[in-house]
Amino acid sequence: MLYYLDANAVAGTAADMMRVQAAYPLGTGVEWGVMVGIGYPTEGAYDSVRRSWDMGPPPGETYPPHTPDGPPVRTGGADEFLAFIEEVLKPEIARRLPIDPQRQAILGHSFGGLFVLHALFRRPQAFQRWISASPAIWWEGAGIVEAAQTFVTEPTPRAGRVLLIVGEYEQTLAPFQIGAVDEAKRLASFEESRIVDNTRLMAERLAQVPGLAADYVLVPGETHMSVIPACVNHAIRFAFGRERA
Repeated sequence: MLYYLDANAVAGTAADMMRVQAAYPLGTGVEWGVMVGIGYPTEGAYDSVRRSWDMGPPPGETYPPHTPDGPPVRTGGADEFLAFIEEVLKPEIARRLPIDPQRQAILGHSFGGLFVLHALFRRPQAFQRWISASPAIWWEGAGIVEAAQTFVTEPTPRAGRVLLIVGEYEQTLAPFQIGAVDEAKRLASFEESRIVDNTRLMAERLAQVPGLAADYVLVPGETHMSVIPACVNHAIRFAFGRERA
C-alpha cells in the first residue's frame, strides 16, 4: 500500500509510473501494489485552504486569505487529518481489498512532507515506510524539529524506514531563475526555509533512532515544484521495490 497526499496534483503521474514499471518487474524492480491518493473536490491541482489546515501540525496559526474573497487560512488540523486516515480511510480500503497492514507507506510533498513527519512522530506504528519530500520543516518556527528531538529520545522500540527527498534548487537559484524579476524575493525565501539543509539534517537526526532506517536523496536539477515527479517515482520504488527489506 502507498497512500499519497495531493492526489489532485499527482494521481495521473503516480498511476502511469506504477502501470509502466510494475508491468516489467525484472527491468524495474517494482512489484504491483495498491495506491490510494488523498485529494479534494476541486478542479485545481491544490486546495490551498483545506490543505493548510489538514497538513499543518498543531497548534497552528491563522493567516490572511489566499484569494480576495476567500476565508482566513488556518493551520493546525494535522491530528484530525491523521485520525481520518487511520480511523476512516484505512478501514474502508481494508473493507474493499485484502491489505497487508505491515506493508503500508505514505508520501507527502512540501506541506505534505511536513505532515508525514508529524504523523511519524505522533503514530509511528501507522506505516512502515515514510516518504517526506521537500518537507516544510521551517514552518511556524520549525516546531517539527522539537517534535523530532522528542521522538529521537523516546525509549520505545521503533521500526521502519524513512526516505527524505529534496531537489538541488530548493535552496539556491536554478539557472533559469538567475536574473529573474523575483530573484531577491526567492533568495530571501531560501534563506528562511533552508529546505535542503533542514531535510538533510532531519535525515541525520532520524538515523539515530534504533530500528528506524533513514535515507536522504538530493535530486539534481530540480526545484521545489519540478522535483515532484521524481519524488513520486522514488516513493513507488521505496514502497513496492523488490529490494524491500
